[in-house]
Amino acid sequence: MKSLIRIRMGAEDAHYGGNLVDGAHMLHLFGDVATELLIRHDGDEGLFCAYDNVEFLAPVFAGDYIEAEGEIVHVGNTSRKMVFEARKVIVPRPDINESACDVLEEPIVVCRASGTCVVPKDKQRGNR
Repeated sequence: MKSLIRIRMGAEDAHYGGNLVDGAHMLHLFGDVATELLIRHDGDEGLFCAYDNVEFLAPVFAGDYIEAEGEIVHVGNTSRKMVFEARKVIVPRPDINESACDVLEEPIVVCRASGTCVVPKDKQRGNR
């Protein structure tokens, strides 16, 4: 089971000079993806317990469009192991003009992560 969201990074997401978005924002997106996966799988939002691996691979800037995708790769009694990937798919082109953008032919992977979520037994409503 997979989930995918796409969102544009705004000026309010920029945390550092040069309109750089902090890496923690990708983890926020992964949390939203995980929540959707748990709702689809168990009918409950569940809880994110821990990331066991996070790799920041490329910078993200205000104006970039980011796709965040996740997948449940293992199901335990209450645990759900997931993997995530965030990709830059559209970039602004201020060198052309203030509203120009390019759709990337090949998305740029900006972050990968894996982690574990749980849904308590009494909240599970079976595969949706």
